[in-house]
Amino acid sequence: MTLAVAVQMDPIENVDIDADSTFALCLEAQARGYSLFHYLPDALVFRDDRLTAWGRPMKLQRERGRHAAFGAPEMVDLAGVDVVMMRQDPPFDMAYITATHLLEHIHPETLVVNDPASVRNAPEKLFVTRFKGVMPPTLITRNQTEITAFREEHRDIILKPLFGNGGAGVFHLREDDENLNALLEMFLESSRDPIIAQRYLPEVRAGDKRIILVEGEAVGAINRIPAAGESRANMHVGGRAVKSSLTSREAEICEIIGPALMERGLTFVGIDVIGGYLTEINVTSPTGIQEIERFDGVRITALIWDAIEKRLASRGGARPAA
Repeated sequence: MTLAVAVQMDPIENVDIDADSTFALCLEAQARGYSLFHYLPDALVFRDDRLTAWGRPMKLQRERGRHAAFGAPEMVDLAGVDVVMMRQDPPFDMAYITATHLLEHIHPETLVVNDPASVRNAPEKLFVTRFKGVMPPTLITRNQTEITAFREEHRDIILKPLFGNGGAGVFHLREDDENLNALLEMFLESSRDPIIAQRYLPEVRAGDKRIILVEGEAVGAINRIPAAGESRANMHVGGRAVKSSLTSREAEICEIIGPALMERGLTFVGIDVIGGYLTEINVTSPTGIQEIERFDGVRITALIWDAIEKRLASRGGARPAA
């Protein structure tokens, strides 16, 4: 197929070309002969039943500091492209949610990856609650009495914002930690959102595994080891990626959630598993592709575009060139 692909993301000029998953996906698209158009989420324009975006044609190369070249700015009717890759980073706030509503005006005639309605309906820490038997003991509430009782029961807990990302605002509270009330005040005063509390999983010291699923099938994994003195394994806070494979329990988790991902049009998903427990299902802008490809040699970018081409073929293929 020859596809016209619009990429909705944050400034690509700022990405780490050796780690960014969107950069790797765009390189694969370019290698297949697809045309690429880059625009920022703020560039969306909905007027008179048309969804357009101000952006620029884009060409990429794996050369640090010179990895992106752009054509002249132009406005593109997104109903006229074949694929929109929705790849901006969270926070998953009202601006993000609004973007999903706008993109629904063109999907599925223009294939949006991932499905915008499903992205909106699957916040990463809430979507996990739909699958029984896979989560660690978890509490979601703003009720301080309930959170205190949960801490008394499990003694060692994690507190984090329900719609946070990248490990921001994640706190490990041991049984003797006196900061619980102060942290609850901070969370409750700074946001109207509930808080999520989970039993602390000491297995995180051995790693927080990121598993990539394409059309509901596990295609690769890396283990992220926290830095010394850190309870978060996110790589931008010092976590270290190491080669890994799936355990039987992790394969079971993928089998449990896989059909729901495929049914919802969640083509490209990253999940986090600690000690045999599923903690997050990331459907917004999953990362980890490049690390897995380096360790395992599997071409996840190719698998994702193969899946997109298959979805397009099932509805009749790419649109004729203008």
